[in-house]
Amino acid sequence: MSSTAVQNLLVYIFSFIAQLFDLFTYIPYHLIVVEKNTTGQKIFAKPSCPEQNGISPYRDVNIEQLQGVPEAGVGTLTKLFQRSVAKYPNNRCLGTRELLREEEEQQSTGKIFKKLILGKYKWLTYREVDTKIQAISRGLTTFGIQPKDKIAICAETRAEWLMSAHAALANSVIVVTVYATLGEDALIHAINETEVSLVIVDENMLQKFTSLSSKMPTLKTLIYFGKSKDISFLDSARKDIQIKSLQETEEIGLKSEGESIELHNPSADDISVIMYTSGSTGMPKGVVISHSNLVGATVGMSTRYNFVRPHDSYIGYLPLAHVLELAAENTVLSVGAAIGYSSPNTLSDQSTGIKKGCKGDLSELQPTVMAAVPTIMDRIRKAVYTKVNGGNAFTKALFNFAYNYKMKQLSRGGGTPLLDRLVFSKTRKLLGGKIKVVLSGGAPLSTETQKFMNICLCCPVGQGYGLTETCGAGTMCDVTDLSSGRVGAPLVCNEIKLIDWPEGGYTTHDKPYPRGEICISGHNVTVGYYKNEEKTRESYVEMDGKRWFMTGDIGEWHSDGCLKVIDRRKDLVKLQAGEYVSLGKVEAILKGSNFIDNICVYAESDKDYIIGFVVPTEATLRNAAGSLNIDTKDWEELCKSEKLQQKVIDDLHRVAKIGKLQKFEVPRKIKLCSDLWTPESELVTAALKLRRHSIKQFYINDIKQMYT
Repeated sequence: MSSTAVQNLLVYIFSFIAQLFDLFTYIPYHLIVVEKNTTGQKIFAKPSCPEQNGISPYRDVNIEQLQGVPEAGVGTLTKLFQRSVAKYPNNRCLGTRELLREEEEQQSTGKIFKKLILGKYKWLTYREVDTKIQAISRGLTTFGIQPKDKIAICAETRAEWLMSAHAALANSVIVVTVYATLGEDALIHAINETEVSLVIVDENMLQKFTSLSSKMPTLKTLIYFGKSKDISFLDSARKDIQIKSLQETEEIGLKSEGESIELHNPSADDISVIMYTSGSTGMPKGVVISHSNLVGATVGMSTRYNFVRPHDSYIGYLPLAHVLELAAENTVLSVGAAIGYSSPNTLSDQSTGIKKGCKGDLSELQPTVMAAVPTIMDRIRKAVYTKVNGGNAFTKALFNFAYNYKMKQLSRGGGTPLLDRLVFSKTRKLLGGKIKVVLSGGAPLSTETQKFMNICLCCPVGQGYGLTETCGAGTMCDVTDLSSGRVGAPLVCNEIKLIDWPEGGYTTHDKPYPRGEICISGHNVTVGYYKNEEKTRESYVEMDGKRWFMTGDIGEWHSDGCLKVIDRRKDLVKLQAGEYVSLGKVEAILKGSNFIDNICVYAESDKDYIIGFVVPTEATLRNAAGSLNIDTKDWEELCKSEKLQQKVIDDLHRVAKIGKLQKFEVPRKIKLCSDLWTPESELVTAALKLRRHSIKQFYINDIKQMYT
């Protein structure tokens, strides 16, 4: 018998055992169905009132009135956290890994990378965190910060970031959030527009702020994360700036406990945050968010995922200056669970900042809940497939059987305990091994990646939809909903309706699904844009006696009350022959190619085809180079290879066919980009969204060449 026949026989035997095992250990994947329509389909949302001019808002099926507080009297973030301190004083609250040492490691390219050796997580309880927050809050008053004043935080995600924010909020001080990766012009714009006098920064950003201080006339104090140190080496354009560490600020606050420093608790209508967007187009806008807005968002999220309990743990690594992470972390705190901090450079065992052989943060923390943006999940999926494809024929055959078999089982509402233990336990460990739900937001998640997460990581993906202007809340998928491409039903804090967009050809009378621009109303809809009345009036409108935020996104309602985002007004480009191309939709589908790490498609209205800029997945491209007998190992030379460009284009056509794209929606020409797009390069935002204008300017010469 040939080796192939033996392998096929082994896979057949294994499949028989797996199916027999599942027959006697059937585990329902779906939870209890609450309400169904006439076709037996579970209902997640339904119209909240009779139709008004052909348009009826949808609400969560379980509520009659929108819900904005967890209980009476808890209408601010300060009271929400104090409620948890009272209920869970000794629970783990915020955790940070101990830094044991740093080592420099030279790469094959000659570059030097800093590698970290990290220890266990060190935890602060809810009571200990509250003590620190109160001390920091009093310390801030000694720098002249009073209620209704504004301070800014420009730093990477860490426990001190969240404690500093809550310290400001505890005294009715407004927190201005600024991405640590913002360019200098955008950073100066945000600081000057809000006229803050005090900025909290990472230790490594002190030099940047002191050098820019002459362009920030209101800046008087810099507080940095890290232990107190000699800072006399800093060159400051203004010698009147006072610089203190957060540790010193806390110590000052502790010493002032006996003094008459009274903290002023905020009210629900007070402004809590002015959040500057990452500026995917032009200068960032400041979104004004009240306490009640953020509390409403946490109520919506915690109600939809009410299975998150005090014993759970969440890994925080996305930027806290992004509304998804800020809302998610406050939601976790509202239920008494723990947050362990991480960073994209230390997240997994294979992350660039982790010393080989050491545990990444996911392996060490083993969280039960995490949030992720699609780009990160796409990379995990492609890394797994690269490893599987690099294995032997039996490994590939076994993986493919297990994947397809589990997909069928999930579609029937069942589970696969044997396969989960024998095959998918290794892939599940990529996220620590204990994840029970992944929250996805920030951009559309491809169908292939969502299926991969459900199957290989053995957890549901709670894809959601929200914007900074709605505190990251809007809709979230129920964990029982394993469909792909949808973003779920409205949360209990808001309602959603669609309105016609005739220019794009979308109406609420379309069949089989009503379609139109997505509008959101509710407790989480923010106040407006800071010092920008014109933009506020344009985006926040009164309809039917309610205040609605016009998202600019196009959605369609499905019969079970779930929403699908199908287009975006700003991403729609009309080609020379009259065809419309939705750039975001095309990119989301083409990311299903294993060749694609990131992609930006571009079109000009006077041309009859689109082009694409592709950051390729290195392992996949190098494997293709080997199959095409391309000798060079130089990465830049590989990206210039016409043979490899054509190979990628061919695969894009394959993925486009599966995703039902039209021929004109597939890039005719592409450029393989040898450098990753990072927030530091300003080609993507801190949340890894494309900055189309910046990409266009960066590749302007390539665009001209590709359109000749």
